[in-house]
Amino acid sequence: MQPVTPLEPGHYYHIYNRGVNRTNIFLEDRNYAYFMQLYAKYIIPVADTFSYCLLRNHFHLLVRIKDEHDLPAGLSGLTPVPKRLSLSQPFSNLFNAYTKAINKAYGRTGALFQRAFGRLPVTSDRYFVALIHYIHCNPQTHGFVNDFREWPYSSYHALLSDKPTQLARTIVLDWFGGLQALRQIHTRPADVSSIRTLIGEDEA
Repeated sequence: MQPVTPLEPGHYYHIYNRGVNRTNIFLEDRNYAYFMQLYAKYIIPVADTFSYCLLRNHFHLLVRIKDEHDLPAGLSGLTPVPKRLSLSQPFSNLFNAYTKAINKAYGRTGALFQRAFGRLPVTSDRYFVALIHYIHCNPQTHGFVNDFREWPYSSYHALLSDKPTQLARTIVLDWFGGLQALRQIHTRPADVSSIRTLIGEDEA
């Protein structure tokens, strides 16, 4: 089994997970909204979010784990090994809370997600634009819609909006070179070849 990459303060990651045996993790519209409620509770305190896309049986995130001094007190000031474990814990808490809710609502038992969620370090800012574009295009890539702009469960429309958001929208717009540039780049096919190592096993 391949070793799990530890999450480190101040580092960027493409984080993804899927349903166990590729089963659906979102069964109806309200599930997506509830997942994002739990995300706000467990992940927003420990990570800045730049992009996300929730699909029927998997999801993608681009996040930056907050700096040591910005982490909640319970996650800072620890020795290196416990700290690394604790930075993964909010994600585990999210998945566990969501699984319990789905199991209760639909009369199911057992695991919903793969045991270890994927996390790939993003080590160069030249990958940010391509990875965000790729994440937003995922619903179209996997055939859920003909045009990814029709998919309501991603960060694409929130990045274009001027409404309040918990996304790091200003930073994302700076990466793209502004709102119009973001729109323009998203009219092209996603540049998968340049970020192959950052995608992981992305199969619907």
